[in-house]
Amino acid sequence: MEEQTEEATVGVADADLTVTPVAEDGPTEPAASAETTPAVEASPETSSDSPNDAPAEGFGEILAAFEETDGAKRKADPAIGDKVKGRVLSIGDESTFLDLGTKSEAMIPTADLRDKEGNIKVAVGDEVTAMVAGRDEESNCLVLKKKSGGGGRGAEAAAEIQRAFEAGLAVEGRITGMNKGGLEVDVNGVRAFCPVSQIENRFVEDASGYVGQRHVFRIIRYETPGGGKRPNIVLSRRALLQEEADVKAAEARANLSVGAIVTGRVTSLTTYGAFIDLGGVEGLLHVSEIGHSRLARPEDALKVDQEVEVQILKIEQGKDDKRTERISLSRKALERDPWRDAASRYAEGTVVTGKVVRLETFGAFVELSPGLDGLVHISELAQGKRLQHSKEAVKIGQELQVKVLGVETSRRRISLGVAGEGEHDDVDDAAAPPRVAAPQGKFGSLGDFFKNRR
Repeated sequence: MEEQTEEATVGVADADLTVTPVAEDGPTEPAASAETTPAVEASPETSSDSPNDAPAEGFGEILAAFEETDGAKRKADPAIGDKVKGRVLSIGDESTFLDLGTKSEAMIPTADLRDKEGNIKVAVGDEVTAMVAGRDEESNCLVLKKKSGGGGRGAEAAAEIQRAFEAGLAVEGRITGMNKGGLEVDVNGVRAFCPVSQIENRFVEDASGYVGQRHVFRIIRYETPGGGKRPNIVLSRRALLQEEADVKAAEARANLSVGAIVTGRVTSLTTYGAFIDLGGVEGLLHVSEIGHSRLARPEDALKVDQEVEVQILKIEQGKDDKRTERISLSRKALERDPWRDAASRYAEGTVVTGKVVRLETFGAFVELSPGLDGLVHISELAQGKRLQHSKEAVKIGQELQVKVLGVETSRRRISLGVAGEGEHDDVDDAAAPPRVAAPQGKFGSLGDFFKNRR
């Protein structure tokens, strides 16, 4: 009878059922005898050599399906600096693992969970609140850091910051003021320093606006002078921002190709163009590619932080490590080319009012419409006078009534002359009379006049 009971218990355990133990002196049900319980023979279809034989669907497939379903329900991973809550999965000597309900598990130094006597303050299943400080490259787990209680002042907080420095973890601090070299930061009650050059991954002219703000920093220097003096702690927010930018840049590069139309943000303006952030990667929009209109300065058409749609013209290898590629952009390529219908809009003999945009020794360029400039030769401006330069007759920005003498679309040239008195704009007049050529045998050119006098 005892052997039968032991075999039955083992069979139940193998079937993954919970067995409630029975008290030794409690009442028991009488065991069924062989006479009252007939044995049931297993048919060939239902018999099995082993009770643990795998079903038709493999265990690996079932596990993969479970992980796929479970992963779809989990939230995206938090960012560095985010405050999170997690449930303790296991506690080790060095690290404790937590489930945040996100796609990645998290780990926190077990030392952060000990009290002053060295006792661990949590157990498996407990909830822990901490801050995301980074990601472990080997395990791909999120690395958490728990703030010390009571403001964290004193040697305990300093030791915690030192552990973070040695592990390469980020810390959170509040900027409390400015000094000659940078910003003073309070990290759990310990004073630290952040140079102005390390507060952003770009130039900051006035950092006073950061005072009072809380940010996440990377510890780039931790020195203990000794003699009971406080440690020298140097922080960098720029290092974290650069790490995030590198991740974004890698994603952006995968989507960039010549001819692609992308949206970017103007980050800076120079005399020769504008730099555009394409999502972690910068490209140059040359002043000649901003639009069809002639621009003296990029700021006449763009401003910092403005969003622009551009087309990628070229992607070339960079010359240094700071700029691994050179990306040339164009906004002009997305605009309608005004030269497509220039000949029909400005037929020969058409009178139109334009604006002088450039002066040269040989004449003045007049803008008829955005992207369309014509040349008034200095001989047309002279009006019988002797001129050394076109600036002696007109000035930049001056409105001038001109007549179209000819349009060469293939060479993108428009020849203009000064309109005579009584001639009015007729740019929209399709029946504008053509320019009348000088009759043969008459005065002709000035050269012909002197030739005939010989």
